[in-house]
Amino acid sequence: MALIAGFRGTVPHGLSLEIGDTVQILEKCDGEGLFYLTFFIFQGIFPSNYIHLKNACVKNKGYVQFEMVIPTEDSVITEMTSTLRDWGAMWKQLYVRNEGDLFHRLWHIMNEILDLRRQVLVGHLTHDRMKDVKRHITARLDWGNEQLGLDLVPRKEYAMVDPEEISITELFRLMEHRHRKKDTPVPASSHHLFVQMKSLMCSNLGEELEVIFSLFDSKENRPISERFFLRLNRNGLPKCPEKPERHCSLFVDLGSSELRKDIYITVHIIRIGRMGAGEKKNACNVQYRRPFGCAVLSIADLLAGDSKDDLVLKVYMCNTESDWYQIHENIIKKLNARYNLTGSNAGLAVSLQLLHGDIEQIRREYTSRFTHGVSITRKLGFSNIIMPGEMRNDLYITVERGEFEKGGKSVARNVEVTMHVVDSSGQILKDFISFGSGEPPASEYHSFVLYHNNCPRWAELLKLPIPVDKFRGAHIRCEFRHCSTKEKGEKKLFGFSFMPLMQENGRTLPDGTHELIVHKCEENANLQDSGRYLKLPFSKGISLGNNSQAVKATKESFWITSFLCSTKLTQNGDMLDLLKWRTHPDKIAGCLSKLKEIDGSEIVKFLQDTLDTLFGILDENSQKYGSKVFDCLVHIINLLQDSKFHHFKPVMDTYIESHFAGALAYRDLIKVLKWHIDRVTEVELHDHIQEVLKAQEYIFKYIVQSRRLFSIATGGQNEEEFRCCIQELLMSVRFFLSQESKGTTALSQLQAVFLSSFPSVYSELLKLFDVREVANLVHDALGSLPTVMHGDESLQAVKLQSIGKTVESHLYTNPDSRCILLPVVLHHLHMHLQEQKDLIMCARILSNIFCLIKKNSSEKSVLEEIDVIVNSLLDILLRTILEITSRPQPSGSAMRLQFQDVTGEFVSCLLSLLRQMTDRHYQQLLDSFNTKEDLRDFLLQIFTVFRILIRPEMFPKDWTVMRLVANNVIITTVLYLSDALRKNFLNENFDYKIWDSYFFLAVIFINQLCLQLEMFTPSKKKKVLEKYGDMRVTMGCEIFSMWQNLGEHKLHFIPALIGPFLEVTLIPQPDLRNVMIPIFHDMMDWEQRRSGNFKQVEAKLIDKLDSLMSEGKGDETYRELFNSILLKKIERETWRESGVSLIATVTRLMERLLDYRDCMKMGEVDGKKIGCTVSLLNFYKTELNKEEMYIRYIHKLYDLHLKAQNFTEAAYTLLLYDELLEWSDRPLREFLNYPMQTEWQRKECLHLTIIQNFDRGKCWENGIILCRKIAEQYESYYDYRNLSKMRMMEASLYDKIMDQQRLEPEFFRVGFYGKKFPFFLRNKEFVCRGHDYERLEAFQQRMLNEFPHAIAMQHANQPDETIFQAEAQYLQIYAVTPIPENQEVLQRDGIPDNIKSFYKVNHIWRFRYDRPFHKGTKDKENEFKSLWVERTTLILVQSLPGISRWFEVEKREVVEMSPLENAIEVLENKNQQLRTLISQCQTRQMQNINPLTMCLNGVIDAAVNGGVARYQEAFFVKEYVLNHPEDGEKITRLRELMLEQAQILEFGLAVHEKVVPQDMRPLHKKLVDQFFVMKSSLGIQEFPACIQASPVHFPNGSPRVCRNSIPISMSPDAARVIPRRSPLSYPAVNRYSSSSLSSQASAEVSNITGQSESSDEVFNMQPSPSTSSLSSTHSASPNVTSSAPSSARASPLLSDKHKHSRENSCLSPRERPCSAIYPTPLETSQRMLFNHIGDGALPRSDSNLPGSDKAVNTTPSSWSLDSGKEARNTSESGKLISPPVPPRPAQTASPARHIASISPSPAGRSPMKGSVQSFTPSPVEYHSSGLISNSPALSGSYSSGISSLSRCSTSETSGFESQGSEPAVTVPSYSISEEPVRKESKTPPPYSVYERTLKRPVPLPHSLSIPPAADPPALPPKPQLVRPNNLENSSRRTEQVPRPRPLPRKVSQL
Repeated sequence: MALIAGFRGTVPHGLSLEIGDTVQILEKCDGEGLFYLTFFIFQGIFPSNYIHLKNACVKNKGYVQFEMVIPTEDSVITEMTSTLRDWGAMWKQLYVRNEGDLFHRLWHIMNEILDLRRQVLVGHLTHDRMKDVKRHITARLDWGNEQLGLDLVPRKEYAMVDPEEISITELFRLMEHRHRKKDTPVPASSHHLFVQMKSLMCSNLGEELEVIFSLFDSKENRPISERFFLRLNRNGLPKCPEKPERHCSLFVDLGSSELRKDIYITVHIIRIGRMGAGEKKNACNVQYRRPFGCAVLSIADLLAGDSKDDLVLKVYMCNTESDWYQIHENIIKKLNARYNLTGSNAGLAVSLQLLHGDIEQIRREYTSRFTHGVSITRKLGFSNIIMPGEMRNDLYITVERGEFEKGGKSVARNVEVTMHVVDSSGQILKDFISFGSGEPPASEYHSFVLYHNNCPRWAELLKLPIPVDKFRGAHIRCEFRHCSTKEKGEKKLFGFSFMPLMQENGRTLPDGTHELIVHKCEENANLQDSGRYLKLPFSKGISLGNNSQAVKATKESFWITSFLCSTKLTQNGDMLDLLKWRTHPDKIAGCLSKLKEIDGSEIVKFLQDTLDTLFGILDENSQKYGSKVFDCLVHIINLLQDSKFHHFKPVMDTYIESHFAGALAYRDLIKVLKWHIDRVTEVELHDHIQEVLKAQEYIFKYIVQSRRLFSIATGGQNEEEFRCCIQELLMSVRFFLSQESKGTTALSQLQAVFLSSFPSVYSELLKLFDVREVANLVHDALGSLPTVMHGDESLQAVKLQSIGKTVESHLYTNPDSRCILLPVVLHHLHMHLQEQKDLIMCARILSNIFCLIKKNSSEKSVLEEIDVIVNSLLDILLRTILEITSRPQPSGSAMRLQFQDVTGEFVSCLLSLLRQMTDRHYQQLLDSFNTKEDLRDFLLQIFTVFRILIRPEMFPKDWTVMRLVANNVIITTVLYLSDALRKNFLNENFDYKIWDSYFFLAVIFINQLCLQLEMFTPSKKKKVLEKYGDMRVTMGCEIFSMWQNLGEHKLHFIPALIGPFLEVTLIPQPDLRNVMIPIFHDMMDWEQRRSGNFKQVEAKLIDKLDSLMSEGKGDETYRELFNSILLKKIERETWRESGVSLIATVTRLMERLLDYRDCMKMGEVDGKKIGCTVSLLNFYKTELNKEEMYIRYIHKLYDLHLKAQNFTEAAYTLLLYDELLEWSDRPLREFLNYPMQTEWQRKECLHLTIIQNFDRGKCWENGIILCRKIAEQYESYYDYRNLSKMRMMEASLYDKIMDQQRLEPEFFRVGFYGKKFPFFLRNKEFVCRGHDYERLEAFQQRMLNEFPHAIAMQHANQPDETIFQAEAQYLQIYAVTPIPENQEVLQRDGIPDNIKSFYKVNHIWRFRYDRPFHKGTKDKENEFKSLWVERTTLILVQSLPGISRWFEVEKREVVEMSPLENAIEVLENKNQQLRTLISQCQTRQMQNINPLTMCLNGVIDAAVNGGVARYQEAFFVKEYVLNHPEDGEKITRLRELMLEQAQILEFGLAVHEKVVPQDMRPLHKKLVDQFFVMKSSLGIQEFPACIQASPVHFPNGSPRVCRNSIPISMSPDAARVIPRRSPLSYPAVNRYSSSSLSSQASAEVSNITGQSESSDEVFNMQPSPSTSSLSSTHSASPNVTSSAPSSARASPLLSDKHKHSRENSCLSPRERPCSAIYPTPLETSQRMLFNHIGDGALPRSDSNLPGSDKAVNTTPSSWSLDSGKEARNTSESGKLISPPVPPRPAQTASPARHIASISPSPAGRSPMKGSVQSFTPSPVEYHSSGLISNSPALSGSYSSGISSLSRCSTSETSGFESQGSEPAVTVPSYSISEEPVRKESKTPPPYSVYERTLKRPVPLPHSLSIPPAADPPALPPKPQLVRPNNLENSSRRTEQVPRPRPLPRKVSQL
C-alpha cells in the first residue's frame, strides 16, 4: 500500500508516516489497520483512508525480519518513485549550496519525469509510444543521477536488472555499455545540413530573384550535391512563406569525410527582369534570367558551434559576365580582381545548422521541422551505402557552354537556351525537368542570358527524373534563341540541338561531356515533328551514313555533361551480354570472364538476374562452365563484403531462401570447393583459394539450400552420398588446418582466412545435421588446430577469434553441444592465458561462457561445466589478473580504457565462477592440492587477488552495484577458505604470511567506501541491507573468530595488527565495534604475558589514533565505548592498574584529537584552532613523550600562526623544535618539508627562520639573541662571510628597536564555562594577549564570533558549580594588567622608552586585577576610612608571549588591601610618576612640558582642596592610631610619603619654572601659591637648609637613578645625555592622566580651571578604588620605581602586590590604570641599607661646621648616587643620616632567588625614629626663592589630588618576592675599588626568557639564553633585601621544582 497523505501518528500506537511510504496491512478494524514498513520493523495503526491499495508480492514471507514487499507495477514506475524521493532531498541542498543552475535544471527534469510517469500510469500508450516514453524516462533518470553523483543503474530494455538474476559477466557488460554510452558517445557517421533562406538585403532590388544553393568541393572542383532552388519576391523575401518546403531544405547524407574546410556552400542569385539593370521599365516587356550575385561559405565555419543564429553572407558580382560560370571558384580562391561587392549593404540572410545522426534519428529529434515541411536535397549520384530496394532513375544534365556565329550581326548575340524532354512520339514530356529541390519540376528550362556573348558558359545543373518506361526512345532538345534588346524584346530562334537518352543496342547514354551539333533553323521551323531531325547526327564524332558532310560543315557547337544515377538501367555492354547469354551461347565463356571487370554497382543493381544467369549456365553445362561459374559466384559473394555493398547481403539471403532453384548445384559446389581446399599448398593458386575461402559462408548456404531443394524434390535421395561428401570435405578441412607452418607463410594466411569465416557455417550445417553431430564436426575441426604458440601471431589471433565466434554461435548455446565444445574451447583459452596473449579476446570469450551460466542453476550439466572450468581455468585466471594488474597502465586514454575493460572482464569472469561454485566445488578444489605448499600458494594468490578487486580504482566511482556484488562473492569465498586456513595452518603448521594476508584482506574489506552504509541515503541503505545485510559485521565476526583460534600465535601479530584493527573499530557501526574492541584487551593480555607490559600496544595505539582521527574517523561515541568495553574487560586482570592507565591515556588522547579535528573543520584560523593544537602538542610532549608526533604538531601550530600572522608566536613555536637539535654533524633523515641534511644545517635553517619571524613580529630583542647564537657558530667555523651578514642583521635589529614603533598589547582574562566547550577549554580560564589596537569590546566580540553559541557573563565573580556543569557555553571576559618579570631595565633611568616598552609586555607570567569594596560602615564624609581592595593575581602555566596567544591560568592568589595600605600605594605611585616626569623634563626627553604641568597641577590642586588631608583625617587621628596599634609603621610611612611628595613637588616647581613658556607663567605662579597652602596643611613651615637648597636630592638630576647608570647633571648648563625616545613614548603624555582618575581632566594647562570631584562621584564613574588621587589613568611609566621603602609601609600582604587583575568594574582598558607600570617601592630594610652604605649618595650637614665647610661633595651633580666621591664619603663619614628619599635598589630579580648572597650589615638610623635633620647645602645650590613668582596665579586644577580613590593604581613588584617570616636584612657596604667598574658598566643584556613549570620559574630554552661572556664585566653586588611581612597569607612560593627532563634524544632524531 502507498501512503497518499502524511500521518503524524499522534494517537496511541499511531505510526508517523510520510507521503509515498510503502506499508503492509496486517489486519483491518473499524477503518484502521495494523501495519509495518517494508524495512524498518515498526508497527502501529493509521486511518485506512490515508492509503492507496496497490498490487504487491511479499518476498520471504513468514520471516518478518527479512520480508520484502515488492509492488507488481512496472519496474520503471518503481524506479521513478524511489529516484524522485532521493532527488527531492538533494534538490533542496542544491539551493542551500547556491548551485542555482543545476537546481533549476533538475527541477525541470523532475517535472518532466512526473509528466511521463503519469502517461505510463494511464496505460493508454501504444507499444511503440510506451517504448519511446520509457527511453525518455531512463535517459533523464541517468542524467540526474550523474549530475547528483548517484550510482549508475544497470538496465536491460529500460528496466532495472536484478544483479542476482543475471550472471556477473552480463552485469559487467551492462554497466560497461552504459558507462561507455555516458562517457564516450559514438560519433555519428552521417551528417546533414539544414538551410533556411531568410531574405536578401540590397538597396537596388525591384525585381524577382532566383536563389540556388549547392555544395561545392573546391579540391575536386565539382559540385557534390543537387541544387536547392527558391524564388524571392521584389523585396528580397521568399515568394511562398506559407510553404516552408519552398525556403527550407536539408542537404542529406554527408559523410564525415565531407566535413572539411574545402567543402563550400555556394549561393548563386539570378534576377528576373530586363536585360540591363538600368534600363527603363517601358524599354522592353520581355523578362530574362540575368546573373546578379554569388556568395560562398566554408562548411568548416559551421563545425565549431552548430549555431542556429542567422548568418549574413556577402554577395559578390563578377566584373565580366563571361566569368559568371566560375565566380564561386574565384571567390573561394580570393581572386579579388575578378569580382566585387554588389553593393555596400548587400547581404544574404540565411540560417544554417549541421545535424548529426541518421535521417530517422533527425526526424525524431526535430519533429517540428519535418512536420511543417522541409525539402530534401540529395547528394549527386548514389550515397556511400547503396540500400537494396532503392528505386532511382535520375539523369543529371549540366548545360555547359556553346559556340555560336554572329549570324550577320555587328555585335555578338544574347543567347538563351530552352530545353525540353521529348518522347519517341515527339510529344514534350511534362514536368520532368527539375531545377532543384524546393521547386516543383517544370516542362521546359530557360537558361540565363549573357549579354553580347557568342561563347556563353552557363554551367547550370538540371535533374531529369524520367521513369524507366519513358526513358527508352526519349531525347533532349535544346533550342537556341537570340534575345533582342529593342523595344519589342523578341526572342528569335536560330538553331537547335538534340541528344537521344538511349542507344540502339539498349545501352543508356554514357556519362561524360557531349559536344552536340547546332542545327540551323528559322523561327517558323516546325520542331514538333521529331522524326524529321532525329535522323540527323546529334553529336560531333558520331557519323551516321550520308550526313557526315553536314557534320563537318557546321561551326557551331553546344556542350552538355550527362550523369546517370539509375538502379534499373545500365550503361555497361558486358553486363547486357551476360544477362542475354542465351542469345549468344558462343559468348558465355567470354562474358563469365568479363564479369570480374564490371563495376560492383552495376552487378548489385542486377544481383538477382546475375545469379539466375550463373546458375542457369551451371545447369546448362556444369562440366564445361562449372569452374568459371564457381569463380564468378565467389567474386559476387566477396563483392558483398565491401562496405559499400554489404547492405545487399540480405538481398542475397532472400534470393537463396526464396528464388534460388539450383537443386543439383550442391554436387558441383562441393566438388569444386574440395578441389580448392586440397590444393592449398600450391603457391600459384594461393590468391584464388584465399578468395574462395572468404566466400565459404555463402558457398555452404548454396550447398545446403541446394541439397534441401533436392531432398524435397526427390524425397531425400542420396542422403548418405551427401553425408559422405560433407565428411570428406571436412576431412580435407581438418587436414588443411592441422598443417603447421613456422612464421608467416601462405599456408598460415589461408588457415587464418578459413577460420575467420568457418563459424558462420555452423548454422547452415545445423539445417541438415543433428546438434551433437555438428558439435562433433566442429570439435574435430577446432581440435585439429596446431597447439604451437610460437607460430604466426596473426594466425593465433584469428584462431582465438574463431573460438570466440563459436562460443557466440547458436551451436554453443545448446547444452548438449556445449558439453562437447567446452573442453576444446578451454584448452585453447588456457594456452593463450598461459602465454598472456590476446587477453582482450580471451576475456570476451570467458565472458560469453559465463553469460550462459545462470546463477543458482542446479542443473547437472551446469555443475559439470563449473567443475571443468574450475579445474581448467581457476588457477590461470588468478594468475592472469595478478599479471595484468601489476603492469603499468598505458599512457593513451584509449589504451587505458581498453586496459581497464580487459581487467574488468577477467574480474567479472572470476566473480561469476566463484559465485557458481557450491560447497562441493570448494571442497573438491581444496582437496585437489597435493601438498600444503600448493594450498598455501593458492590461498596467498586468491587473497592477493581479492585485495586487488576491492581497490577503489577497480571499477568506476558510480558502479556501486558491481562493487556490492563483488564484495558479496568475496565474503562468501573467504568464509569457505577460512576453514581451510584453520585446519591446515595452525599449531605446528602455523604460517605467518598467509594469516597476515588474511587479516589484511579482511581489514581493507571492511574499510571499503562502498560498504559504509552511514554515507548512503536511507532508501539506498535499505536496499543494500535487504539484499546483502551489513557485510562489515559479518567480516568483523569472522576476524574475531579467526583471532580467537590463533592462541599463542597472536603474539606474531602484536603490534602489527593494532593499527588495522583500530581502523576497523573506528567505523561507526555499533555491532562491529562491540565485536572488534575486545581484541585490544586480548592483545594487551598476551603482550603482558610476553614482556610484562604492553608498551608496544600503547605506542601503536597512540601512533595510529592520531593519523586515523585526523582523517575524520572516530567520534565521541567510540571514545566512550572504547573506554567502557576495555575497562570492563580488565576488571579481573592482575595488570588492571596499568591497563586502566593505558585506557585513560588513550581516552584522553581521543578527547584531544576529536577536539582538534572539530576545530580544524572551521574555515579561518582562530584562537580555538591554535589553542587546541597547543593542547595536543603539550599532551604528546608531557604525557606521551612522542617526539615525532610532537614535532609534527609543532609545525602544524607554526603553519596556523603564519596563516594568522602571529609571527612572534610562530617563532616561539619553531623554537621548540630548535631546542631538540644540537650543533652537530649527525645526519638527519628527510622529514616533513626538510630535506636530508645534517643536524647543524637544520638548526641553522631553523635559527634563520625564527629570526625572520621574530623580526616580522617586532620582537627584535629575541632575534638579537639568536643572531648571537648563530654568529658564534659561524665564528667557530671561520665562516666570516655569513658571520658578517649575521652581525649586520643583528645591527639592523638594534636599529629597529630604536627607530620603529611598537604597540603595547592589552591582556584579557577569559573563562570558558560549561560542558559544551571543547575538552581543552572546558571550565578553564586563560589570559589572552590581544591584537594590536584591540580593546576589550573588540576582543569580546571576536571571542563571541569564535564561539557563536556562547553567552557572555556580565560580572567578574567566580561562577558556581551550576555554571560548570551546564549544557551550554559561558564566556567571562575582562581586562587584566601584566606584572613584568624583569625589573632591571624598567628600574634603570636613562633607558629610552623604546627599550623599556618591550619588557613591560613580554615574558609575563603574572597578571592582576583589583576589586574595590567597603568594610563596615561607610563614612560619607571620608570614604577612604573603609575602602578596601581585593587584589587577584593570576599565574600562568607559561609566560606570554609564547607558542600561543593565550595560556591557561595555573594558580589564583587573592589578597585584601586595607585602606591604609591602599593610601600608601597611591602615594608611592604618584611620587614615582612625578620623579619620572621631572627627570624627563630635566634631561630634555620631553619636548612638551604639558604633562609635567598637568601632573603638578593635579597633585597640588588636589592637596589644597583636601586630597591629602583626607588621608590625615582618616589615618592620623588619635582614634585610628589607638584602634590600630599594629599600623604604626604604616602610618609613619604614609607621613613620610606625604613629606616626600612635598619635597618632590618643590623641586618639580623649580624645574618647571626654568622651562615654562611665558604664556603659562600665571599658571606656574598659581601652582607655587597653592603649594605653600599645601605645605601649611601638612604642617610644614620650611624645609631644612639642605632641603631648601635641593628639595628632593635627585641624584643624576632626577628623583631616582639606577646605581649602574652614568650620572647626569641636573644643571641645564652641564652635559646632558638624552636617550632615544620610542615612537610610542609621546612626550610624557600618553601614559599619565592629570589626576588619579578622579579629577576633571584638563587637556590644556593654561586657562583651565576645574573643581575636584567628590570621591563618591568618581567611584561611581570609575569603580576601581585602588588608584588614589596621585595615580594617573594609566599609571606612571614603568621605567620609574617608587622611592618609598616597602618595609616602612608595613603592608600586611606585601606579596600580593605582585599580582594584578581586573574586576568586571574595571573591564574597560581605557578606564583601568596600567598599574604594572609602577614598580614596587623598596622595603624599609632596603632604605636602611642605603642609609648605611650610601652615605655619599646625598650631601649631609653638620650644625657644628661652618657653612663654608658643609660642602662635602664637589661633583657636578650634588645629587648623584653613583659618583666615586660619594662612595668615598660614604666610607669616611659615619655621621651621615639617611635622606628622606632613599635610592631604589638595582636588583633584576626577586630577592628570594638570591637570598643566600645577602649577609647582615649594620643598619643606619631609620628616619621613622627621629625627626628629619637638616642637610648641608649643595655647592650647586638651588634657591627656594625660585618658587616665588610675581606671575598671577591661575585658578583651577588638573587633578583632584587624593579626593577620590576611584582607581586601583598598583606598583609593579613582579621582580620582588618576600617571605613573611624573614626579618629585614642588610648587605655589606661597597668598597671603593668597585666604583670604576660601576662607572664603566653598561646596560645589561636585553632579557632572559623564562619558562614556567608547575611550581617555579625556570629558564626557557637555551636558544634564547644569553651566552656567558668570555670576560664579563665586574659588576658590584646589589643589595638583596627581603621585605618583612607579619600578616597571614603573605608567603610566596620559593620552593625549587626541577625542570621537566627534556625529551630523550633518539637515534632517528627528526
